[in-house]
Amino acid sequence: MSRNTKINLLLLLAVAALAVLPLALGLGDHKKEPFTGADGEAETAITELKPDYEPWFSPLYEPPSGEIESGLFSLQAALGAGVLAYYFGLRRGRRQGEQRALEREADSALTGAAGKSAAERD
Repeated sequence: MSRNTKINLLLLLAVAALAVLPLALGLGDHKKEPFTGADGEAETAITELKPDYEPWFSPLYEPPSGEIESGLFSLQAALGAGVLAYYFGLRRGRRQGEQRALEREADSALTGAAGKSAAERD
C-alpha cells in the first residue's frame, strides 16, 4: 500500500468518525433541536443574555421556509466544492503535463544523441 493510499484512508476514517461519533455518543440529546447551526445557537444565547438586543442589519433575502434555506446552503456548499475540485484538478493536470513534456524532451535528447553517435561511427 502506497503512502498516499494510507493517508487517504486515514483521512476518510477521520471524516467518518467526525460524522458518526456525535450521533453514537449522544451529543446534543439534552437539547430541543440537537443539530441546529451555529447561527441558531448564537441567536438563542444572545436573546437569553440581552432580550432587548436589536440586530445591526437585516438579511438581504429571507427564504420563505427552512427547507429552502437549507437547500440554498447545500447549493452554496456544492458550488464551493466544485470550484475547489476544478482548481485542484487543473493543478494536477498541469503538473502531469509538465512532467510528460520533460520526459518527452529527455527521450528525444537521448534518441537524438544515440542517432548522432551512430551516424558519427559510420
